[in-house]
Amino acid sequence: MTPEETLAQWNEQRNAVVERMLAGGGKPGLARPEMVAGKTGLETMQAMLAGELPFPHIADTLDFSLVEVGPGKAIFQGTPQLKHYNPLGTVHGGWYATLLDSALGCAVHTMMPAGRAYTTAELGVNIVRAASHTTGPLRAIGTVIHCGRQLATAEARIVGPDGKLYAHATTTCLVFEVAAKTVG
Repeated sequence: MTPEETLAQWNEQRNAVVERMLAGGGKPGLARPEMVAGKTGLETMQAMLAGELPFPHIADTLDFSLVEVGPGKAIFQGTPQLKHYNPLGTVHGGWYATLLDSALGCAVHTMMPAGRAYTTAELGVNIVRAASHTTGPLRAIGTVIHCGRQLATAEARIVGPDGKLYAHATTTCLVFEVAAKTVG
């Protein structure tokens, strides 16, 4: 597939996902505990893609969105904007880090059974190519390497439609049981 065909496919997929999320009532916000109770991580991510659960506000702020999930995998698509530039006139490293951390964390999240959660304990980011507001859409593809009872590791890459690598990252996440809330 040519880079142009890939870009067209990416944009078509993102537009379809955003349309489906909004049609399902999806909007930025936080899911209440009762909205995710009993759901696996994968079911939670799928409900977000269907617009049944809110998506994080940061997706609007940094102009990226979840476009695909599967067991041990999460893909986000984002487009760097001028509003993401640092004082030196380049895309801020935090934009890359947030896009990668989202793909990494959500990939790990897809592996969580109901009642289990995770938090990032370590994040390592390597930016290998500059992106700009003229670059167009980029994708962060996160994949779980290991998911155990206490630790999970994952890797992610930001790539362009031409396959060029812009950044890559790894994470170590602490996995834990979610404390049951008592009503009283």
